[in-house]
Amino acid sequence: MSNTNEPKTAMMAAVGLSPDPGAAAIRGPEIHASLEREEAVLEVDCFSLWYGTARALWDVSMRIPRGKVTALIGPSGCGKSTLLRSVNRLNDLIDSVRIEGDMRLNGDSIYDRAVDVIELRKRMGMVFQKSNPFPMSIYENVVYSLRIDGVTDRRTLDEVCERSLRGAAIWDEVKDRLHSSGLSLSGGQQQRLCIARAIAAEPEVLLMDEPCSALDPIATGRVEDLIADLKGSYTVLMVTHNMQQASRTSDYTAFMYLGRLVEFGPTDDIFMRPHRKETEDYVSGRFG
Repeated sequence: MSNTNEPKTAMMAAVGLSPDPGAAAIRGPEIHASLEREEAVLEVDCFSLWYGTARALWDVSMRIPRGKVTALIGPSGCGKSTLLRSVNRLNDLIDSVRIEGDMRLNGDSIYDRAVDVIELRKRMGMVFQKSNPFPMSIYENVVYSLRIDGVTDRRTLDEVCERSLRGAAIWDEVKDRLHSSGLSLSGGQQQRLCIARAIAAEPEVLLMDEPCSALDPIATGRVEDLIADLKGSYTVLMVTHNMQQASRTSDYTAFMYLGRLVEFGPTDDIFMRPHRKETEDYVSGRFG
């Protein structure tokens, strides 16, 4: 019996594209040596995840450098957002999820049975694909985490509000209407408000799941500038489908495919001098 995949395989080989881009991931990830010189704030150790019987992540191991921006790239369905959501245990909300392996935040296991998940999430700010300001004032959006912790001192709240809004590069736009609804802001302003809310708690890691996908180019540029400004003060782990955005904003880039980590290294190397042909094919637009 003839193999119906032979014509497709031959065509892919003719243009120099690997017939199975997932083969490199199955061989094991390519981790660039420069990552070993970085101090890790977050360590992912042989982490696997299943939704019921469907396996979404396969033995992912990586060290996220402190004070740097790391981008997760790869085709839709490759496990980027699943991995990101696993870092602050948002996948716990799905009954069918099962995991193996571990993650450690500054040496502390994220999945230890004794971990208080609410306290864990205070250590990691989360910015979602779609901005989600609370239906309350700009001021109350920003200081929400402090209110939850029982902080009532007005001077402290005012200082954190201003510092966070300045840190999110939106203070000058909203300082005269802090008691207006956060929902009254434009889409780009709402996303920066959400970033201000996330950094108000001074998280150890800032997680971003495609933070610019719903924004126009001008708002996207402002958020990208903000990410660059936050680097150093915060460790940023972000998911993006935008190759140009990853190359502009990140220090390190991890390419994922079929739930596996394929290659992880400095962003310039991943885009200009990748070690794996599968990575080169993806970043050059030849598949995905």
